[in-house]
Amino acid sequence: MTTVNPSSTAARADRRNSEFTELAKRINASGLMRRRYGYYWTKLLLVPVAFAAAIWLFVAIGDTWWQLATAALFAVLFTQTAFLGHDAAHRQIFRSGRWNDWTTLVLGNLFVGLSYGWWQHKHTRHHANPNKLGADPDIEVPAISFTAEQIERRRGPVTSWLIAHQGAFFFPVLLLEGLSLHASGVHRVLGREPLKRRGIEIAFLVIRIGGFTALAFVVLSPGVAAAFLGVQLGLFGFYMGASFAPNHKGMPLVPRSLKLDFLRRQVMMSRNIRGNRVLDVAMGGLNYQIEHHLFPSMPRPHLRRAAPIVAAYCEARGVPYRQTGLIESYGIVVGYINRVGLGERDPFDCPLAAQRAAI
Repeated sequence: MTTVNPSSTAARADRRNSEFTELAKRINASGLMRRRYGYYWTKLLLVPVAFAAAIWLFVAIGDTWWQLATAALFAVLFTQTAFLGHDAAHRQIFRSGRWNDWTTLVLGNLFVGLSYGWWQHKHTRHHANPNKLGADPDIEVPAISFTAEQIERRRGPVTSWLIAHQGAFFFPVLLLEGLSLHASGVHRVLGREPLKRRGIEIAFLVIRIGGFTALAFVVLSPGVAAAFLGVQLGLFGFYMGASFAPNHKGMPLVPRSLKLDFLRRQVMMSRNIRGNRVLDVAMGGLNYQIEHHLFPSMPRPHLRRAAPIVAAYCEARGVPYRQTGLIESYGIVVGYINRVGLGERDPFDCPLAAQRAAI
């Protein structure tokens, strides 16, 4: 029988915890945690200008089916604003937590129509335990099954067929993500769970969701207005979902009982997307998911510079650092959820098992 030396186990744990501390010191010494006030103030000032211009264009075009193109414009505008709110929520913009909170409330609730309180509760748990069963809410979604346990729980006459073909439905389902995000936020602010600034969140959501819907039906005829809102919601959800999906889906799932040090927990469960600065803007910096999970408060424009430092550091210590192209990442995601749906893969039999020697 093999015996475990508690002192050697503790020493190994201390060494692995110190590995992140050493990396953090290198990142701080490189100046990559310093604030980028010019970058963010420019973006913050552009938000109301961009919204005013988009609304003016919407009213000027009037009641025509060309407004479906305007709907696509609003979908992009809402998503880019949500990315900026995401930065503020992670304390990337200001030193003051209060300033960041209010910035997120205004951007998220008032401009985009998403509840900051709902998002914060959900996203904080995701960052603490990415891809960990029973802990990460991002792998507990109603439309897609990521584990055999979820499949058994949802199995039924119709759902079994849908689950078996869920890979094919993945991208179409993203068209419903916008509606789901709004509904989840509204459900949170109207619920009984504790929520800071509930009254302000409700007021902002009423102004944004109610006001934007009213504007559509005032300017457009009912049929065009309904189509406009449908296209805007669908494309907004698709853009948001397509930006977040490549980051963790198809990466190792962590069993409930497995404990990992911070460096490996964040790096091995995340995936970076290779690309140029255009992709950086299009994905709101989410393409540097590994660096973002290691240093959530790092300003977005510094993530590109941090990536090679983190990659080299991980390679020197045998920590798998995953980076793929955007199209390849979608192929991995769809292939993974399709195999799970078909029952061809036990989610516990994931790459993590083969990497246990590095853990």
